[in-house]
Amino acid sequence: MGWLASILTSGPARKTLGLLLVAVAVTLFLLNLRRAGERAGRLAERLSTSERTHEIQRQMLDAASRRPADRDALAQRMRDGRF
Repeated sequence: MGWLASILTSGPARKTLGLLLVAVAVTLFLLNLRRAGERAGRLAERLSTSERTHEIQRQMLDAASRRPADRDALAQRMRDGRF
């Protein structure tokens, strides 16, 4: 075990371990950045779908508010030519 400690404490080994640690840190950072971008894309898509759904629901509510109250009102609207 002493020979492993002596190898790891040598100058070139310490420099190599430092560079390896930096490479691993950069790789993990990039992977995390990619994952965050995917999550943001899914949230943007969900927001777009939600806005589209709400717009359709608003249109349906608007159309429902303009509909005739009963059959007689519908018949009167059709006689008047207002559809």
